[in-house]
Amino acid sequence: MQQDTLLIAGRQLTTSPQLTANESPDAETVIIDTGCANLNSVRFAFERLGAKVLVTDDKAKIKAAKRVVLPGVGTAGAAMASLHEKGLVELIQGLTQPVLGVCLGMQMLAAISKERGGKGQDCECLGIIPTDICELDTQLLKAEGLPLPHIGWNQLKLTTKSQGANSPSVHPLFAGIEDGSYVYFVHSYRAPLSEFTLAECSYGEGFSAAIGKGNFMGVQFHPEKSAAVGAQILRNFLLMDEALMNNALQSNSADGQSGVKKADQ
Repeated sequence: MQQDTLLIAGRQLTTSPQLTANESPDAETVIIDTGCANLNSVRFAFERLGAKVLVTDDKAKIKAAKRVVLPGVGTAGAAMASLHEKGLVELIQGLTQPVLGVCLGMQMLAAISKERGGKGQDCECLGIIPTDICELDTQLLKAEGLPLPHIGWNQLKLTTKSQGANSPSVHPLFAGIEDGSYVYFVHSYRAPLSEFTLAECSYGEGFSAAIGKGNFMGVQFHPEKSAAVGAQILRNFLLMDEALMNNALQSNSADGQSGVKKADQ
C-alpha cells in the first residue's frame, strides 16, 4: 500500500481527477497545470514551506489566485501548444498578480524560442518579456570543454537592473540571497543578458539566470532542487501580492527617475 502511494505521488499530474487530492479551497498560490510538466516537485517544495497550493488549469481559479506559478519541462513548442489547447495564453498574458515562471516556464515568458523541436520555424512564446531564447553557445562550450546541456550547481550574480530602471536593491524575489549563491540548473537554452536580467550566471557565456518585467518574473534554475537558497526564493515569492509588486515597481521607477535627474545636474 505504501508503495502504491509513493507511485501515485511521484506520477505526473495532468488531469483534474488526479489533482483533486491536491486542491486546497483556500489556496492563495496556484500552479498552472500546463499538461506537460511534472508538477509534483514544485508543489511539494511550496508545501514544505507550509503553503497551501492548488494545481489547476481552471481559468477562474488562476485569475483569482493571489500569485501564480508557471512551471515547465520539455520543449517550448510542446509547452506552448498545451497552453493554446487549454486556452490559457491570453489569460496568462493578462494576469496582474505576481507570476513566477520556473525553468521552461521562464522561457515561455519570452517573445521567441529558437528551440524548434523538429519544426521549421521558431516557437512563438507568451511575449510578456521582450527577449528571445537561444541555445547556449556550443562553440564557447566546446572551447572550454563544457558539455551541453548545462546540468548541476552554478553561482548567481545578482543584478540591480529591474524593469529597465536602476534600482538600489535587488529584486524582491532575491531578498536575503547572497551574491554568489549556488542554485541547480538543467537546460540547453537560455535568455541572454538584457535590461530584464534579475540575476546572471556563467556557463561558457554569461546568461540570464532570472528575468523579470512588471509582475512577471522567471528563473532558469530549479528553486525546488536548490536546497536552502531555492527555498528562500520560493518563500520570497509567497510573500508577494499585487500590492507589494506595485509598490516595488513604483519605488524602482522613482529611483530610476531620481538617478537620471542627479546625472543631469
